[in-house]
Amino acid sequence: MVPDEAPTANWTPRLVNRAILVFWLGFATLWVLRGVMHSLRGFFITLLVSLFLSFAIEPAVNWLASRGWRRGPATLLVFLALLLSTSVFVFAIGTVVVNEIQDFVDEASNYLDSIETWINDTFDAKVDFEDLRQQIEDSEGTNSFLEDAAGKALAFGLTALGVLFNMLTVGLFTFYLVADGPRLRRTICSRLPPHRQAQVLRGWELAIDKTGGYLYSRFLLAIISATAHWIALTIIGVPYSLALGVWVGVMSQFVPVIGTYLAGALAVLIALLDDPWKGALALAVVVVYQQVENYLLAPRVTAHTLSLHPAIAFAGVIIGAALIGPVGALLALPAAAVIQALIASFGDRHDVIDSDLLAEPTPRPAEHRSFRLTRRSH
Repeated sequence: MVPDEAPTANWTPRLVNRAILVFWLGFATLWVLRGVMHSLRGFFITLLVSLFLSFAIEPAVNWLASRGWRRGPATLLVFLALLLSTSVFVFAIGTVVVNEIQDFVDEASNYLDSIETWINDTFDAKVDFEDLRQQIEDSEGTNSFLEDAAGKALAFGLTALGVLFNMLTVGLFTFYLVADGPRLRRTICSRLPPHRQAQVLRGWELAIDKTGGYLYSRFLLAIISATAHWIALTIIGVPYSLALGVWVGVMSQFVPVIGTYLAGALAVLIALLDDPWKGALALAVVVVYQQVENYLLAPRVTAHTLSLHPAIAFAGVIIGAALIGPVGALLALPAAAVIQALIASFGDRHDVIDSDLLAEPTPRPAEHRSFRLTRRSH
């Protein structure tokens, strides 16, 4: 009797079917989450900015609350102070820029004559800007320039409305994060065991200390920088010296990496339009003060607030800008300081071993160097 052959039909184990189903369900879930995260990217950036702003202004609100103020009115007072100072700054700088553009358009031909005379007398050259002067004085070119500027002004106005809406949204979130800060933290801690509550509160406290310290140290350096540049530009005779000093102080301290160059460029440009020698002196003032700040002022002011290695700060700005754009670049330094503080607080530290790589090389004695030089001369 011949035994029956084993069935040859395809048979897939139940475990394989389940794995395939889980894989596709996971893929679909990740695809949906990716779309949701992309759609909510603007909201998350707004929330992140609001969180760091709440860290920055909460020390001031706590100071007022400790003196009898309720948190709501104290938060509103701090907001009004920030809004007033920002409005004054924008108005002052806007007035300078508009006036200088108008003066430049009106006096462009005279500026060309002055620059041409200065170059020819200083470098014994024979420069002639007659063709460029005729293009500037041509009414058709000026009209087309004004029409193009009007069209761009409309687009700029629409963009400004969007920015204003985003600022109001950030301000609303920040207000509630600060005014209801203790209640918000109690709500979060009520969902955590006691040891986790201590860790969360410790991290929150470090974030407030580091972000607030960053803001106040920058504010102090901005005041020093604005005062120094105002006095120096006034002595040189640069117009709008007070507004330019405030511009240099604020931009150089609150815009990382490129803020110093943007701030100094406007001051030098306005001084250069007034007189080439004034422009050269303004450039010297900006460069010299930057060196004094980097080596004398900034290390002392930030010693107890935000001590970041320059390489870490630069890398943080690059990473922040790559992740979420200009907003990430602005938040990079306080975020890096918070992360560094959290790692230092919760991480373990160990004694460092002795190694030549961990110390500065010791200079050789003078007699050894002279001996080697003598042998080489023979």
